[in-house]
Amino acid sequence: MPVINPTVTPDLLNESTGGNMVSHLGIEYTDIGADYLSAKMPVDARTKQPFGLLHGGASAALIETLGSVASSLCVDLSEQIPVGVEINANHLRSVTDGYVFGTAKAIHLGRRTHVWDVTITDEAGRRVCVGRLTVMIIDRNPE
Repeated sequence: MPVINPTVTPDLLNESTGGNMVSHLGIEYTDIGADYLSAKMPVDARTKQPFGLLHGGASAALIETLGSVASSLCVDLSEQIPVGVEINANHLRSVTDGYVFGTAKAIHLGRRTHVWDVTITDEAGRRVCVGRLTVMIIDRNPE
């Protein structure tokens, strides 16, 4: 079973997020293990819906980010690319400020698909959202 590249650090990932959705939403990677990736995201004007609550789409973006990036750390990117093919999210609790913390844990790391279980919590450690992301691993240069 593939595992996350142990040479990659959260700092290295954070340096590579400039100019994309990850940086726009303020997502910062915080921890990496053999089968998980964690990050935090602010609950502020960038991530709230009009009623002042964390937007469900922002939670989904955090789920997609964590799972897709975690998959990218499990494959040879010169040969393969991970692409999200299915995401679901159950929103359990509202958040109005501070940070939320997400952790993607591998459920399945196969040759062509990866499945990640993602839990998002608030600053008190309460579950805010749970999600699952399925990632397809495609060849960069199909023959």
